[in-house]
Amino acid sequence: MGLTAKIRTRDGWAVSHAVVTVTDMTGAQVLRAEADAEGAVRDPDPMAPGPYTVIVTAVGYAPAAATAIVTASGRAEVGTVTLARQGGTELPPPGPWTVDPAHSTVGAVAQHLGISSVRGRFTDFAATVEIAPDDIAKSRVEAVIRAASIDTGNGTRDTHLRSADFLDVDRCPEITYRSTGLSPAGSDRWTVHGELTLRGVVRPVDLDLAYLGTGADPWGGTRAAFRATTELRREDFAMNYNQVVQAGIAAIGTTLKVELDIQAVQGESLPQA
Repeated sequence: MGLTAKIRTRDGWAVSHAVVTVTDMTGAQVLRAEADAEGAVRDPDPMAPGPYTVIVTAVGYAPAAATAIVTASGRAEVGTVTLARQGGTELPPPGPWTVDPAHSTVGAVAQHLGISSVRGRFTDFAATVEIAPDDIAKSRVEAVIRAASIDTGNGTRDTHLRSADFLDVDRCPEITYRSTGLSPAGSDRWTVHGELTLRGVVRPVDLDLAYLGTGADPWGGTRAAFRATTELRREDFAMNYNQVVQAGIAAIGTTLKVELDIQAVQGESLPQA
């Protein structure tokens, strides 16, 4: 096997139409290969040892370049090449966007027993995005989540999570997030600055946001996709419940990883079913 590579989007999807071009140090092309349906390139022919430049292109994505060193065996393992959407440093067209809950996920991951993870999601939420026309930094995000809609796939656990030990849904039925600013963090990446209200406690929370691009939908509208992540400390929101199962090991981790996969429709409302 000669050159091998995997081509992926920011959120881990295979780019099946990617083209990999390899040039030597003189700029001469020595290989051109297309990725398969899994976004993988596996060229069987060994290459002459030495350094090479690998350029990956795909329609709708910004080109990416990497350096490959071919060993005496004639193999070059490029690894995973991540492609950003073309024009990814921009955001969707200005104006209002409405998050589509049917095609979005608001999830959280907690460590369990120090060895594995438990995943949950909120099934009832609404959110809007306003892309500012004059200054992108003034763009806004607002979201409201019904705390009682937590779903981890286990009824007993969900009931406990709704109790005063955790979400305290009777006293604080809503979780809200309101942005206070936006700043660029690299190609197609942004940092959303905002305030999260959880259990009645307000804390500043930044979201690491990747803009995945826009496209037409089957209903005549335009949709934009985002992925955002952050980490929360439970104690910051007065969620101090825990059980120690053995010395130094707690049943539930002290931090939560929040994972948001968002699809928004251009306009102030969702299309009618």
